Amino acid sequence: MPQQTFTDDKCQFNFNKERLWERSYLLVKCQELHLEEEFRLYHVRLWNSFLGVFCLLHTLITIVHCAILLLTCPHTHLILIDVCIYLVSAFIIVTVLSINFCEKFAPRHSWITYVSSVIAALTLVTADIFQGTYHYYTHDWALDTFYDTYIIYMIYMFMPIPLMSGALLLGVTVSVVYITYFAVYIATEYYFDIYSRYDYGRFIVHIFHHVCFNLLGIFFRKMNDIVVRSSFLDRHQYVMEKIWLRNARRQEKLMLHSIIPPQIAKPIQDDIQNRLARKGGGLRSPGVMEHIVPIQIHPEVSILYADVVNYTQLTTTLDVETLVRLLHGLFAKFDMAATHFKVQRIKFLGDCYYCVAGLMRPDPDHANCCVDLGLSMISHIQKVRRENDVDIDMRIGVHSGSVIAGVIGEAKLQYDIWGLDVTIANRLESTGSAGYVHISASTLNELDPSKYTIMPGTDAASVDPLLIKHNINTFLISTESSTHFTKRYTEIDSQSYIDMRSRPDLHSTNDDVINEELRQEFRKMPVNSFKPGRIFSLKRRDESNALLTSEVNKFCLVFRDSKLECKYLQSPDLMFKHSMLLAWIIGCSLTYIQLMTLNKKLRISGIVLDSIILTCLTILLVIAWYKKLCFLIYGTNEEINHRFSELSCRIFRTCEKIQGSLSLRICIYLFIICSYNSVVSIILMGCHREEFEMMTIESKLYHYDADVTMCFNPWVITNVVSLIISMAFTFTNIPFILKIVVCFMLTLAYLIIIFFQFEFIFHHSATTNPFFAAEYAHSLLVVITFVTLYLKERHAEFTNKVNFHWRVELGRKQRDAHITNRTILILLNNILPAHVVNGYLTSLANHELYYEEYKIVSVMFATLKNFELNLRSLRLLNEIITEFDRLLQHYKGNYLVEKIKIVGCTYMAACGLDVSFADRVSKKSDYEDSNNRDSLIEEVQQAQLIRRASSTVSGQGQGHRENQHDEVVFVMATFALDLMRTLCMLNKAYETVSYDRTIISPDMSVGISSGEVMAGVVGASQPHYDIWGDPVNMASRMDSTGMIGHIQVTEETAVLLREFGIVCNYRGKTYVKGPGQIPTYFVAIDDNNNFITVDAKRTPRRERRQRVASLSDNESLGGYLRFDDEDSNKEN
Repeated sequence: MPQQTFTDDKCQFNFNKERLWERSYLLVKCQELHLEEEFRLYHVRLWNSFLGVFCLLHTLITIVHCAILLLTCPHTHLILIDVCIYLVSAFIIVTVLSINFCEKFAPRHSWITYVSSVIAALTLVTADIFQGTYHYYTHDWALDTFYDTYIIYMIYMFMPIPLMSGALLLGVTVSVVYITYFAVYIATEYYFDIYSRYDYGRFIVHIFHHVCFNLLGIFFRKMNDIVVRSSFLDRHQYVMEKIWLRNARRQEKLMLHSIIPPQIAKPIQDDIQNRLARKGGGLRSPGVMEHIVPIQIHPEVSILYADVVNYTQLTTTLDVETLVRLLHGLFAKFDMAATHFKVQRIKFLGDCYYCVAGLMRPDPDHANCCVDLGLSMISHIQKVRRENDVDIDMRIGVHSGSVIAGVIGEAKLQYDIWGLDVTIANRLESTGSAGYVHISASTLNELDPSKYTIMPGTDAASVDPLLIKHNINTFLISTESSTHFTKRYTEIDSQSYIDMRSRPDLHSTNDDVINEELRQEFRKMPVNSFKPGRIFSLKRRDESNALLTSEVNKFCLVFRDSKLECKYLQSPDLMFKHSMLLAWIIGCSLTYIQLMTLNKKLRISGIVLDSIILTCLTILLVIAWYKKLCFLIYGTNEEINHRFSELSCRIFRTCEKIQGSLSLRICIYLFIICSYNSVVSIILMGCHREEFEMMTIESKLYHYDADVTMCFNPWVITNVVSLIISMAFTFTNIPFILKIVVCFMLTLAYLIIIFFQFEFIFHHSATTNPFFAAEYAHSLLVVITFVTLYLKERHAEFTNKVNFHWRVELGRKQRDAHITNRTILILLNNILPAHVVNGYLTSLANHELYYEEYKIVSVMFATLKNFELNLRSLRLLNEIITEFDRLLQHYKGNYLVEKIKIVGCTYMAACGLDVSFADRVSKKSDYEDSNNRDSLIEEVQQAQLIRRASSTVSGQGQGHRENQHDEVVFVMATFALDLMRTLCMLNKAYETVSYDRTIISPDMSVGISSGEVMAGVVGASQPHYDIWGDPVNMASRMDSTGMIGHIQVTEETAVLLREFGIVCNYRGKTYVKGPGQIPTYFVAIDDNNNFITVDAKRTPRRERRQRVASLSDNESLGGYLRFDDEDSNKEN
């Protein structure tokens, strides 16, 4: 919907909220969303509920009316025909209308609603007129009609006529029939000559009554349609948002739980949600992992370590797309096999894939699961080797025992396992043989040897110090096994590609599923606490209605929750202008009726009072409609800006204040009702009771015609009071309990007037049945009006309350889902790089290859030395890693430092993994179109264009463009030095704490290498972001061959650091697995843990740049859930 906003120096005009309650807008919206058919079905249910109320009401009214006639009339034989007519007509009406309750028949034939409504209305009209005509011609008794206004209420408020035009046509037809009857049979024959001026005025008054009652019916129809359509669209919106959020949460949870198991992720998510809630209240919170160390002990599991032989050769010889495609296919197959064999994959370590069976839930068959998985992995990699002609193989080790599993650190959370048995499984893999599963004796004890081909272990295992120390005997299992494994492997091989695509997609939800869920939700929308089907069938009570009726008081329909009731009452009344228009029209009609029936002596007073009332009503009408008029005048023009005058601005603000203020609306409501009553009071004051009584007695004694102008016509006053009660009930957005009180007081006051103050006048007015006291007829009509309007308004109020309650409930669910969704996003951004999360959640990685290629990335490995990984030391390791993670918050500038993973006591990070600096990024060519391009790809392309343009303008060449990001090396070295400083400060802090000194290690070595790096997402149901390339391998070697307290770098890295003024001392030739003897360097660091520097050839840039990410920096885990330095200083 285009926003219609008119700005001005003095005020701002916005009609958007009012447009949401315009019937024309709601009609178009329903058509756009293709909801007309569903709305029609709901509309049928709603009007059937109205119809059910009417059937009960009319039955009750008929019984009461007949009972009063039989009890009060002295000559019952004269009114037996009346009673029979009323009972027969009621039976016909209820029988005809009950056809609409046939759910399998009536909705399919819309003509039934029209025909049944017309028959019901004309039946009651015929009964009412026939009864009066019969007595006129049979007993010469001219009677007034009784059901004229009641039938109009029935047509507009209860009859299930779908179209407004149909109801209007039927209502006008009934009014014309009654006006004709009044003119022909009563006016000309009994009361007066219609051609006299006074009698003509009374005839026009009668017409005005019918016009006003028809306007009330039209108003109810229109307001009901607006409210119902608005509620229907609200329900559609909330259901669609609920479906979308549910699917988004399901997809993101699957990704989250594929990396962190649910039992570990759940307490972390709960903690984040609590902290977000406190943050919403103005509180700041520390890091997510500061008070939580989610670590669990699992006593009976099997651990599998798998290593790809010749992996280093792959990463250094294949291009990025080929490498990612090969690894994705390989590890995706491993993931699906792990799922099939009920084994939990932990993580990738470059070429190493390790997982655990019996971790998620106890499994006595854990050893078999791991061994079968290992055999399937070997079979698959051998198949990949043959198909892709690459020299790779698989070396696997399996050991059974216990592990410690959990998450440590604060950023880029990763699930990991620790323990002696983990180390043994790793050693079994490294000492194993390619193409075989190397197992320990403890694993063999859990297996059935008859199902496998078992051979003695390797020579390397027999001389391994760790295995010898712990007396580990080893064995090899060949892939040439019995039919046991062959059958299980065939199952996973045939089903893997189906499972691979079984993951639900956020953006491809089945339309049929959504439509069916929408239909179910629409069917649940309650229409009334009363279900008409319970009368005509043996249906059980709707549970949703039972639940909702328990939320509100049954009589006054007030929410039992006072806060919810206050929220409902404070809702703005955006239909105020319609209520004011109706109030103004009825006010004009009442003033005309007053002037036509008022005593001449009080005519001046009546004119003054009417002028004041109409002036006030007109002012309120202008205020209410001025905004709408301005929108019609200026809102459709091309120039939407208009400078409104100060008066216009004040009118806008006044209208908005009235709409939003319950107290002001109540004051206006009471003023209107009091104004109407003052009109009636003036009419009553013009009547001299004593003179009228004397004149009436004398006219009967001396047989002359009494002066009918001496006093008011009682039936005019009764109709006016009925009109006021109707208006009091129909005014929108006024508390229902207040409407009941006001209308009850009006009814009670009028009954007092009828039976006490003007009893003689009402008694001698025209009656509706022979020998039926006229005062009873007047009072019965007013009471029927009160009861009818109460039931109608109660029905409408119940619908409003139910829809409001459902909106509140769905809004609460939406907020809860939003918090959960945000929590998952925060976690995901602390598990994967932010731009990878963005790509994944926008289906960039929906089983498509995602990869990046960088010319220059700096990679760092930092390892705590002599640190034994056991349960005692894990808490200390968590605190150290947490402090390391917090350093990342200070490296979100020009070149971001990204934590990659933790391997045991080794901390791996990289600098330069910024997707906007990538030289190549994968994209979905098969699914990309001009209207739906991925924002990540566009951002990368835009950044690359800016970089090229900047380099061209400055006249720089290709060589400089390749080296313009060499600063990542300086940033990485600075980060490494900060790690060493942090560890030093932690050791100093622990010196003052009583702690087990044997597990504290102040020793750390660091290795850094730089160069071309490839990155990508591999895996199927468990996507994993990793980096490959020579710098990764060399950084690991620099760390493993380094020395405690030193940062060892390669020669290329040392050259770049020297350009930034950092001294690098030549260490000498160092043997590195793969390249052999290579020159290495130590970064020069003084005793205070500062770089030793010289004059720099290049100066690091200091400007900051916003990084491409799905969340801004302050929406990361650290930004949300940590104390920044300034806040910490303030609190201290």
